[in-house]
Order: sequence, then structure tokens, then C-alpha cells
Amino acid sequence: MRLIEQQMNNAIRCNKNFQKDNTTVINISDKSFVYLHGNHIATVGNDFLQIFDGGWQSNTTKSRLNALCNEFTNGICNGVFQQNWDWYINTDNGVIDFFNGYEFAL
Repeated sequence: MRLIEQQMNNAIRCNKNFQKDNTTVINISDKSFVYLHGNHIATVGNDFLQIFDGGWQSNTTKSRLNALCNEFTNGICNGVFQQNWDWYINTDNGVIDFFNGYEFAL
């Protein structure tokens, strides 16, 4: 995991705002909103992680989402991966096509 992703996750755990380079975390009440290059890529609540591609299915977006999955969900079973240019989501119940707004229970 990259240092910036560790700092992002720490900010979410500590309910603090964070901004470094291309990554921003904004905490409002009991939710953390994660942005990459100004595009919303995730929302972390007390009992959920909701993921988005922010309009860009890039390696950096995928890396940030997987860092969140590893920190806040079962990172062994949950995550985002790419195969033949298409994105997929690993879930506790198997692999599904990626879609914006998918929600992992925490």
C-alpha cells in the first residue's frame, strides 16, 4: 500500500480531513468522502463502504479503492480488479461486474 493510501485511511479512521497531491478526504458528520483528482471515488460510513470509479477507471483509482477495501472490509475477499480492460468487484459472494455505488457492508 502506498504511503498516501495509508494516510488517507488514517484520516478516515480518525474522522479528519486530509488533502495530499491528488487525494482528498472530507469528513462530514459520520461519513468520509474520498476524492481523486476532484472526482468522488468512495464514501465510508460507520457500517458501509460505497465505491465509484469517478469517471476514470485508472490504475490509481483502482489502487485507492483496493486500499479502502483492505482497510475497512475483508481485503482477502473484497476488492476491484481488471481483466481484459473491464473492471470487476470481488465480493463475499463472488465476482460481479463493476458498477458505481456498489456498497460493501462493514
